[in-house]
Amino acid sequence: MGSFLRNRKFREIVFQAFVLSAVAALLVAMVMSTRASLEAQSLTTGFGFLERSTGWDFSFSVLPYSISDTYKKTMLIGILNTLLLGFLGIFLATLVGILVGLVRTSKNTLFAMLGTVYVETFRNVPLILQALFWYSVVAHLPKPRAAISLADTVFLSGRGVYFPVLNIAIWSVAIMLILFIAWLFFLPWLRNKMNYSASFYAIKKVGWVLLPIIFIAIGYFARIPETPLVDMPALKGLNFRGGMRMPPELSALVIAIALYGGAYIGEVVRAGLMSVPKGQIEAGFVNGLKSRHIFTRIRLPLAIRAVLPSLTNQYVQLMKATTIGLVVGFSDFFMIISTSINQSGQTLELLAILMGGFLLINLSVAFVMNSINNKIAIKGYEVKS
Repeated sequence: MGSFLRNRKFREIVFQAFVLSAVAALLVAMVMSTRASLEAQSLTTGFGFLERSTGWDFSFSVLPYSISDTYKKTMLIGILNTLLLGFLGIFLATLVGILVGLVRTSKNTLFAMLGTVYVETFRNVPLILQALFWYSVVAHLPKPRAAISLADTVFLSGRGVYFPVLNIAIWSVAIMLILFIAWLFFLPWLRNKMNYSASFYAIKKVGWVLLPIIFIAIGYFARIPETPLVDMPALKGLNFRGGMRMPPELSALVIAIALYGGAYIGEVVRAGLMSVPKGQIEAGFVNGLKSRHIFTRIRLPLAIRAVLPSLTNQYVQLMKATTIGLVVGFSDFFMIISTSINQSGQTLELLAILMGGFLLINLSVAFVMNSINNKIAIKGYEVKS
């Protein structure tokens, strides 16, 4: 026995087993105490309430919805609304961030100063205040009859943004998205297999030509019968008919998240561009490359590889920031869970669903970004500790 106690590995295993046992005992005690407390207050537990009808309505839904639908479907709609807001905000924040990063690294003093002012302004004003500000702006846009028209296809009014939409089935959009993502993951694999050969570049060019053709074919066969391919919004009476409507709550939140996140992503992009070694840039000039070629073939590819880990953190933060939709009345996952708690009283179960939902969403975002990072990483470029 004494020899075992003198063995460091054995002592570590015993200590870890003791800690795990103590944690497990604490969790069991907490569960039993909570159950006894709930039973004393005649409160029921479990997830059976998910099959009951909610009996209440909300302002925006990605899927068709009625007050007779169950809590289960309501939770699904909340997750889809959050994903829509999050992806729109992240996409626009990325575009704004790239532009701001380029402006911040510009040799033009005026541009660099404007970029600095933007970053310091939007990064230091709380996101919830920006959401309230933009909601006030969007809600006070003109009425539909005096709506602001953009090329007679997009209309801005206090009731929302109206824009054209394709009359195709939802499943076809999902298939297009899956094909596009699969193609993006297939290219790096094929490139490594074919070792950057001429055949690889030929297949790549053919693939990028065929992909839009395949999308058009899917859209044609998935077209909703007896409807025009493109549903255009048009003013009829006191409101617009046709097209798709983005409500003021969603519009304000997308603008707020895009501008707020763009300030942070702009700094990440700036740091990535500045991290490219000057020797690489000078080597490009020595070899006769023009400035635009040095940027597109040397500086930008290396900067993308440098900023991806930081961008992952920013994307996760922006996805969590969608919970501010509660302050402007947007029916996101957090708001639907809050309303469900007030209506059903199943606090613990609904909080568990809320935490599990956001955990799944953010882990998925991190997994996709890390996969992209691993695919495009230059082997041996980074020094591992």
